[in-house]
Amino acid sequence: MTGVHGKTQRPTATRTAGDGMKLHRRTMRLGGRPHTVVSLRPGTRVRFSTNRFHETWHVLSDPHGARLLAHLLWGLSYQARPGTVVVIDRPFLVPTPFDADPADPIVLAPGWCTTLDRSAAADLVRRLPLHTRPDGTVRWHTFGLAHGEYAPGWQPERGGVQRLGGAIVLAPATPAECRDWALGTARLDPRRYGSDHVYLGPWSGGHSGEIQIFRRFHGMLGEARTARGQVLDTGCAPADPGDLRAAVWDRADVVSGRAYLRVRVFADGRYRLGRHAAEWLATADVHSLDDLARIGAAEAYRRMRAAGVCGLSPRMLSAMEAAVHEFAGAGGVSPIRRDELRTAVRAG
Repeated sequence: MTGVHGKTQRPTATRTAGDGMKLHRRTMRLGGRPHTVVSLRPGTRVRFSTNRFHETWHVLSDPHGARLLAHLLWGLSYQARPGTVVVIDRPFLVPTPFDADPADPIVLAPGWCTTLDRSAAADLVRRLPLHTRPDGTVRWHTFGLAHGEYAPGWQPERGGVQRLGGAIVLAPATPAECRDWALGTARLDPRRYGSDHVYLGPWSGGHSGEIQIFRRFHGMLGEARTARGQVLDTGCAPADPGDLRAAVWDRADVVSGRAYLRVRVFADGRYRLGRHAAEWLATADVHSLDDLARIGAAEAYRRMRAAGVCGLSPRMLSAMEAAVHEFAGAGGVSPIRRDELRTAVRAG
């Protein structure tokens, strides 16, 4: 542990999310009891969000955020000082990447040495963001995490995640469970499917918590913010929070271009062109799925490109081909067929 001198962090220090990263430490009375509050240093380049979906509390981030969170959990698993918690608050919180709802602070509370009740959690949340001078700097050591050097015997899961006093509290019950959570988080990789996740806590009709990361976390966030702004700017945004989220989801699909890729949808008892896809396809004189099947995806794409459709991309080519052959999605179009379609477009 070293002293605090108020220095600005070096650029390399703000990117560090590994063994020996520096964190700030403060002693605070929360709920009438002393606590040691560990937090990220200003300038740390990481962002998180939170939401509740399918009765599960989610912590959301990108691959870098997963690595940092894994190191926080692994280091915490060796903590024995009563009253210790790790908090992630503004400016490291951003709105959700789905509907731009505000995120809650995130607290890591080791259940074997810290009992964080609602009163203490609420006290902590009221003092966030932390602007007071820290009492010191902590070197957060995470020996063994990088190589997964941990193979414990099976133990029942007893920890969990809950919203307490306005914070999302991740509370592993034992050091072994905390290391399990760390390893699961460290192994997350969204490169293949665009996202990845790990559940936290025992199964009881569902899991109480989940860490989920996205390859396009920041791009999704930008789309959600834009969509929410557009919905609110209409002057007739839904007053009900659930209805507002649904409206933002729909608008985010338009902002991102995903809405235009829904070429074949089921509505009014039959399959038809999706509403937004129909707008684009009308420029190609395609007004029904039968029209699209008659001229084919390549010709429709050439016509839309000639009409100067803004936002048109090869993704639309695959989406139209999937609609023609009634595939569940563009993923049903083989790589060979995609190459054939692109060749056909160029030949025309």
